[in-house]
Amino acid sequence: MRKVSFAEFGGPDVLQLIDAEEPHAGPGRIRIAVRAAGVNPVDWRIREGQVLGAHPISLPSGVGLDAAGIVDEVGEGVAGVEVGDPVFGEGADTYAEFAVLSAWARMPEGLTFEEAAGYPSVVETALRVIHEVGVRPGQTLLVSGASGGVGSAVLQIARDRGITVIGTAGAANQEYLRGLGALATTYGEGWVERVRRLGRVDAALDLAGSGVIPELVGLTGDPEKVVTIADLGAPEFGVRFSGVAGSVPAALAEAVGLMARGRLHIPVEKSYPLADAAAAHTDSRAGHTRGRRVLIV
Repeated sequence: MRKVSFAEFGGPDVLQLIDAEEPHAGPGRIRIAVRAAGVNPVDWRIREGQVLGAHPISLPSGVGLDAAGIVDEVGEGVAGVEVGDPVFGEGADTYAEFAVLSAWARMPEGLTFEEAAGYPSVVETALRVIHEVGVRPGQTLLVSGASGGVGSAVLQIARDRGITVIGTAGAANQEYLRGLGALATTYGEGWVERVRRLGRVDAALDLAGSGVIPELVGLTGDPEKVVTIADLGAPEFGVRFSGVAGSVPAALAEAVGLMARGRLHIPVEKSYPLADAAAAHTDSRAGHTRGRRVLIV
């Protein structure tokens, strides 16, 4: 099978499309014929060699956590899913023609493989950080870097829970944020005062890692009311770096429920063929994403 792999840490050019042995579903796992794989910032952070304790790897390594496809192997002890079922979920080395998943759910009606591949890690992360930051219904949550996949999920989940959201993003994404129910403003010079004019901030999330942790602490008045998924230096300011996943099956179940009620939709900004994984990483790292980026297998 074809698989994206890298044998050394570095830039996007270390990614290679290689011929590899097919993986197989062990106990409690399923294997899918991958139709699409989600591209997440954690993918290029790992490729660069950033120290992420939740994702230790050995080289050479495959790439990717999220995928959608057709079940073609069911491991021992697995119930409720059969060969031929369309599913989406999280596993390992998903930038490949076949991948083993450790968590999955049946794809909702009307969702394409391309769309479904963009949800698993994104929704788990959104649910986790909303919980960790302790924001409650009736309060206001500030989201820095709100237009990407996790931000798109956070805005919609928070709105469904009765939480007001202020989102920062580039000028081109202001209407997108407003369409998701957020109070929107641009980042850049003067952004703190623009946020203050929009209202009190009870909690804040840093999703972009753009060096705004001190300002977020100042806006909330408490480092314990700020959580980041992107700034490894945040603990220096007393701010939690959230990198260890919670229950992915529970997150997938909640995502399916939200989608069924029409309360969650994350658009795919751009799709790439598997051979263009390096370009997908380059674009993801550049930021300014509106929704998700995925690879088509």
